[in-house]
Amino acid sequence: MNDKSVTQRLEPQDDKQTGASTDGPAGVQNEAQAKPHEGSLPHGQSRLRRSIGRVLLGAAVAIGVAGLIYWVYGRYTNVVVYDARIKADMIMISSRIDGWVTEVPISEGSELAVGQPLIMIDHRDSTLHLREIDAQRSSMQAERERIAAEVHMIDQQTQGRIDASRAALTAAQAAKAGIDTELEQIRSDFKRGQSLLAKKVISRQRWESLRTDYRVAGQSVLKAEADVAQANAAVIEAQADRQRMDLLQGRIASLRFDEERLKTQHQRQQLDLADRIIKAPSKGKVDRVFIDPGEYVARGQRLLLLHDPSVIWVEANIKETDIRDVKLGAKARIGVDAYPDLEVVGEVVRIGNAATNQFALLPSPNPSGSFTKITQRLPVKISIPQVDGLLRPGMMVEVEIAIARD
Repeated sequence: MNDKSVTQRLEPQDDKQTGASTDGPAGVQNEAQAKPHEGSLPHGQSRLRRSIGRVLLGAAVAIGVAGLIYWVYGRYTNVVVYDARIKADMIMISSRIDGWVTEVPISEGSELAVGQPLIMIDHRDSTLHLREIDAQRSSMQAERERIAAEVHMIDQQTQGRIDASRAALTAAQAAKAGIDTELEQIRSDFKRGQSLLAKKVISRQRWESLRTDYRVAGQSVLKAEADVAQANAAVIEAQADRQRMDLLQGRIASLRFDEERLKTQHQRQQLDLADRIIKAPSKGKVDRVFIDPGEYVARGQRLLLLHDPSVIWVEANIKETDIRDVKLGAKARIGVDAYPDLEVVGEVVRIGNAATNQFALLPSPNPSGSFTKITQRLPVKISIPQVDGLLRPGMMVEVEIAIARD
């Protein structure tokens, strides 16, 4: 019953009570009978409010119990981490050479392909040095070809001389052999003539003739020996000229080594020239550029930072008391703080072999002997897919890793 209906029912009574009040005590009695009806209005409203309060309280208790049950169930079936981060391979591009930056064709946020130019460094000095090495190589190659031609000419000349000298030596040796045979015959005749002269069988004139022939034959032998020695000397001289070829061949070998050295310098200079155009080692996106055109860069100086957005993962530090419940291949639900409505499903691909305190730069010695036990954490890597380029390295996420119970 609402207030409007009650008012409408009371209005005619009020009229009667007003009319009766002029007549006497009957009006007073009617007013007394009307007062209980006026007092029943707040009593109905309070009952309704109490009923609504009980319903709301019961609903709140039911929601709280359901939330508690859900939380307990989630803690029993999942390992939860609230301070995990998205990570990626952050590639730091550095310079391998010194020089002035002439051009930076990319900027932060640029999409990169493999081999795309990132930074250009002045290459004029490197180009001139490369031309100098090419000129030295050409000059050395020409010198080697000249010596090779000289060797070929000496080979032809000395080969003919050696053949002629050897033929002359053979002829001289044959002539000497014939003269030696003739000398033996003349010597025998001379000795026999001496014995016949002593017996007065031949005349002295005949003996003197034999002696003269013997002396002439001896001179012929000496001349033949000289001819043989001269022919042998000619052969040795021709062979000596031919030995120049060996010296020239050694010079050619030395030039080959010098050419190989220049070839190595040429390749190194080409590498230096190629390094003056710094290219992207992989596809990805530029995160930060640390250099501008016109600046001078030193060897090893960092130039820019990039990463591949398609290769990301989540690194979660799991308590050592929960690590026994984490298995390789376990599914994980990833909630991204930046996108509350986005949920990503990942997979555990690596469980750390050492706690994170082992990678601290500063050790934590305990010289005082006091000890406070702190639960350590082990890093767990969870692979996740990229979602429209929304997931970026460094973002905070919440991780729920499903527990595989036997």
